[in-house]
Amino acid sequence: MTTSLPDQSRNTTHTSQTMKACRVHQFGRPNVITLEDIPRPEPGEGEVLVKVHAAGVGPWDAWIRAGRSLLPQPLPLTLGSDVSGTVAALGQGVSRFSLSDAVFGVTNKRFTDGYAEYALASADMLAIKPEGLAHVDAASLPVVAVTAWQALFDHAHVGNGQTVLILGAAGNVGTYAVQFARAAGAYVIAGASTAAHAYLRSIGANDVIDIRLESFEDKTIPVDVVIDLVGGEVQARSLSTIKRGGTLVSAVSRPDLALAATHDVTAVFFFVDVTTDILDQIAAEVFSGRVVTQIGALLPLASARTAHEMLEGSRPRPRGKIVLRVVP
Repeated sequence: MTTSLPDQSRNTTHTSQTMKACRVHQFGRPNVITLEDIPRPEPGEGEVLVKVHAAGVGPWDAWIRAGRSLLPQPLPLTLGSDVSGTVAALGQGVSRFSLSDAVFGVTNKRFTDGYAEYALASADMLAIKPEGLAHVDAASLPVVAVTAWQALFDHAHVGNGQTVLILGAAGNVGTYAVQFARAAGAYVIAGASTAAHAYLRSIGANDVIDIRLESFEDKTIPVDVVIDLVGGEVQARSLSTIKRGGTLVSAVSRPDLALAATHDVTAVFFFVDVTTDILDQIAAEVFSGRVVTQIGALLPLASARTAHEMLEGSRPRPRGKIVLRVVP
């Protein structure tokens, strides 16, 4: 059973100039999210107005809602960044897209404005959605899949024949990292809880380890690259598994550079940077069947609170991405 948000504007007359959006007027727990009627925005220079069919839900949405974003987030705001939909209007200077094009990607560099019937998005953070890819699946991809892609290829430069250890491999970023690395010809060791091992093998992991219960640094063969999606002690322990001259890339916490240097390891921390070019490459991987998406929960827009309760563990959360369906 899902909990729909209270509609604070039920008496508002709906016109083509208004839209439903999940808003936050104060930072806090999931109950601060409200479903409201607000003016439909108009695209500015370099922007696209997307009629949203589906919006992805990620941990960064919860950080923003709770007031823990590393970026300034003026209130009130509309939550959400991952979207898939159709082009409703084009701002000045946008020539890459046409009206009614099916697109997917991220709204903006503040990661807001996606949980709505219409969303403004930066044109250089969108790509054409392949015709055979459903909007729900496309909305599950952008931030997590691009994070995995950039960790592997932009920062670690993973290639054919290399050995990669992925820590936190059963999470949404990790599952794409496993698949991308395998598609690139790497030998993949997936680190996750034992319960996820069969799943990780099914999506291409060559070997699996339980990074919480095992002394994996003693059991793992030397690797060229560690992709860290866990941080903390596990990240530090993983340095001893990397060959001299190898690389550790983290998307969750800054590595200890001095400690990495004692192992002759290059250590990198990065923030995701979603671009049209990477989205195009990811879409091609998914469309070809080399990479599969996994939807953990599909909810209506009005159940955004439920989605955030799943993120925080107060409701059961299946493995996979949470997605809000905006257009039935």
